[in-house]
Amino acid sequence: MSGAFYQAVEATVSQTTSRSFQIVNRTSLAGGCISKAERLDGSDRSYFLKRNTESFLIHFEEEQAALDELNGTGTIRVPEPICSGTAENQSYLVLEFISSGRPAETSWERLGEQLAQLHQSILPHFGWHRDNTIGATKQINSVSDDWISFFRNRRLLHQMDLAQKNGFKLKNGPQLLTSLSSFFDGYSPSPSRLHGDLWSGNVGFDTNGAPFAFDPCCYYGDRETDLALNEFFGGFHPKFYAAYNEAYPLDQGYAQRKILYNLYHCLNHFNLFGSPYDSQSQSMTNQLLKFV
Repeated sequence: MSGAFYQAVEATVSQTTSRSFQIVNRTSLAGGCISKAERLDGSDRSYFLKRNTESFLIHFEEEQAALDELNGTGTIRVPEPICSGTAENQSYLVLEFISSGRPAETSWERLGEQLAQLHQSILPHFGWHRDNTIGATKQINSVSDDWISFFRNRRLLHQMDLAQKNGFKLKNGPQLLTSLSSFFDGYSPSPSRLHGDLWSGNVGFDTNGAPFAFDPCCYYGDRETDLALNEFFGGFHPKFYAAYNEAYPLDQGYAQRKILYNLYHCLNHFNLFGSPYDSQSQSMTNQLLKFV
């Protein structure tokens, strides 16, 4: 990457923070599967830089908006977004750099308590003020007062349609869509502020053991979706779930609904990566229809 690109980043960071910033060292960071990541060190502070093609700017702006949304809650810590922009045919996002450490004895409990606090916010509707992306797939967030129709049309149906275009038609998919209300007998979720992509790969601990999260895909929805997703990808420490449940007990029927919510992510993984997520999606659908 040219020196002109980094000079432009320096200028934007300096202007945004009202403090002169000059890069004295750059370190490439592993872990990003979509964007390139670097640590930018100045004489008195460091930043986390993501960069991608110029057309990717809208996705960086989505992430910046999600971080702003979560950052203002005083619950789970997320990196503070500094600025985003384009330079030299590249787009970029600059974030606070949080040095990573190891979890302390109470770190997982703190994360569970903080997520419960995040989920207890009172919000006016399901959805969000803008669409965003889950992985590299568009996530539709048009607002709705009805969670079942929101999840049916903006989540499952959207992924099913994409899967069919990608060569996989989910058998009995229409039957599942028309049966969604049966999973909500006696349960009427309120809109909660969600991280939206909360799994072990998007959670860390700072040098004091305090938890933080990153790479959000924020919207307002059923709180159970955040919990279901992290269980789908290996889960967190049992102390996390115990602390969450003590602060904000889960409702009856979650064990079935988490399969429903994770079908969305399984279909998305098929649309991103292909097999074996097609057969797994079909297996999950068959399992869900046994509950109907």
